[in-house]
Formats: sequence, C-alpha cells, structure tokens
Amino acid sequence: MNLAAPYSILGEVDAWAGFANFNGRRLIARQRSWRGSRPKLIPDPIEPLAAARCVEFPQIDLREAAAGGIVLQMQSTQLDQLKRMTCVVADTGDFATIKEYEPQDATTNPSLIFKAAQMPEYKHLVEKAIMDAKKLNLGREAMAARIVDQLLILFGLEILKIIPGRVSTETDASLSFDVQGLIDKAHQFIDLYQKNGIPRERILIKIASTWEGTRAAEVLQKEGINCNMTLLFSLPQAIACAKAGARLISPFVGRILDWHKKSTGKEYAPSEDPGVQSVRAIYAYYKKFGYPTEVMGASFRNVGEILELAGCDLLTISPQLLGELKASTAPVEQKLNAKMVAESKLERISLDEEKFRWLLNEDAMATEKTAEGIRNFHADAMKLERFVAARL
Repeated sequence: MNLAAPYSILGEVDAWAGFANFNGRRLIARQRSWRGSRPKLIPDPIEPLAAARCVEFPQIDLREAAAGGIVLQMQSTQLDQLKRMTCVVADTGDFATIKEYEPQDATTNPSLIFKAAQMPEYKHLVEKAIMDAKKLNLGREAMAARIVDQLLILFGLEILKIIPGRVSTETDASLSFDVQGLIDKAHQFIDLYQKNGIPRERILIKIASTWEGTRAAEVLQKEGINCNMTLLFSLPQAIACAKAGARLISPFVGRILDWHKKSTGKEYAPSEDPGVQSVRAIYAYYKKFGYPTEVMGASFRNVGEILELAGCDLLTISPQLLGELKASTAPVEQKLNAKMVAESKLERISLDEEKFRWLLNEDAMATEKTAEGIRNFHADAMKLERFVAARL
C-alpha cells in the first residue's frame, strides 16, 4: 500500500506485527483486534510525509488494513528529534560509531585519538603515519611529534569520508599560551588537509580558550581558517572568543558540573545543572547581542544535560549518550529558543585583556578547569607520542 502520510487506525493492541525503516526512523506496524464498531483510519499529525516519500508495505492493502486493524505509526527516537532542532556532532575518533549515528560533524582531541590509535582496526593508520614521517629525515623526537600530527590528520580524513560536515582537529595543548605557535600549527594542519584534497571550510582548528588562544583565532579567522574554541568554562571566555570572531565555541558542560559537585557535595537536577546554566547564559548572550559565533555544548555527563540544551546550535555527544538517545522515543522539548533569549537579563560586558584575566581569575571553577584541561590534553598527547615512538 502507498500512503502519502503516516496513518493510524484506532483500536486495541493485540500483537506486534512488524516494522520497517524510513529515513532513519522506525515505522511500526501493529496488528490490532477489534471489539464493537469498525475502526477509523486517521492521519497521524506527528510526522506528515510528502507524497513523493510514500512508504511501501506491499503485503498490506489499505482496505485490508482498515478492516483487519493495522496501525502504521512513526516513532521518532530522541536522537532523531534532537537532530531536528540542533546539529548533532559525534565526539569520537571511532569510525564505526560515526557511521552508526550519522552526525553532521565530528570532534576529536588527543585523548580520543590516543584511545582509537590503540584499536587493532586502526593499526594501518598508525603505520601509515610512521611511514610518511620517516620520509622526512627527522630526529627521533621531532619524528614522533610529526607522527602525532599526521595521525590527527589521517583520522580527520577518514572521518570526513563519513560525515557531510566538518571535523575538528586540536592544536597542541603546550601551545595554549603561544599565539604564533598556534597560528603556525593551524597553518600546518590546513596545509596537510589541503594536500589531501580537503578544503579549509570542512576543518575546524581546536584551540584552548586562553587569551592567547583568542588572539590566534582572530588572526586565523581573518585568513578564512575556522576555529573551534575548546576548554571553555565561563561567559568571559565566550565573549572573548566571540569578539575575536571565532566560528564556534565548545563550553564543557560536564566538567563544570564535576567541579560544582566536588565543591558543594550536592547533586543537581538537569535543569539546575551549573554546566547547563552556563551554556544557556552564553547562548542567550550571543543571540541577544548578535554574535554569529556558534555554540556547541560539549563534555556531557548524562542525557538530561543534553535534553536541557535542545535547540543549542550544536551539541557534541559521546557514543554512549548517543546510544541512550537513540534507544528512547520519549518526547524532546526545545529548551533554547527566541523566547528564552528575550527573557534574558544579561547586559553587555566590555572586555579587554586586563578585564578578561581578572574575570577569569575571579572564577575559581573556570580558572581551575581550564588549567586542568590543558594539562590533561597535553598529558594524553605525550602518551600518544610515546605510543608511536615505541613503534619507530
């Protein structure tokens, strides 16, 4: 049978008959038994389909369905619903996971690449990075560093074969306070991608949200190199990134929650989560004052945090939480919207280097988590470097 829209037949459920997939959503057919009057066939308003997108059930005739009690019902997963209001990004270096959840973009960092590089299925990428670096006649230490860079690019290239959008590739954490070093590293990454046929528009260069990071981003953005400002924990950091013209920021929701839980000993409901509230404030500030910088919530600890930020420009989500969203069909409500922005009481904050450093210093959580994040990313980069050096 051909249906120009999904239809439901009212009645009592007897047994599940079967299901098919349509556009990534589950289309479920249930057999019903009837008592009393003949059931009615009614349009389902949840997800109307264009006539060109008819659903085929060759074994079912529409009249038989009305007489025998078949219901066709669209059931959108929470992940599908979220994708309709937010750009979903996969926070992983595992290609199989990216293929499974079909995100628009993907993010990587040294920790994720170190984890993926140890998996047998990616051994060939490690070997290729080593082989390419050996052609450059470098010393052992410089060669190991070059292999790490090459690995980041190789993983990025493979990810870009899967996703339609952009991949984020992270600069060395050790360069977090080195403006020229960050600019040079970004140029190196873009050059390596372009040599492999990837335009700069599909790359986001990840830079820590230090003052120096924002200065480097300002230069790079003017050159048409888009930046993803990471390790961001406060509104002053977000404002500095926006004023620099950064394409995207990644406020770390879960790490903000971690700090507050440790500091207060309290548990927080998702709507009261300090990380969620931080992103809501940043989102409202950007939209209220017309900054085009995209907000991408990151580092989630639970699905509740994600759902409280439904409607954010982007959300980068771990495989585990993507799986939980895909397994649920509970309704998702858009929480970040024009009404929320209009109700914001935030006032414009003027910011220069001195004001930025002072406000960051006054925020113990943001100061501690930024420094901790830089140290940890550097430590994982060093683990990755030792991992490849042992294979030289």
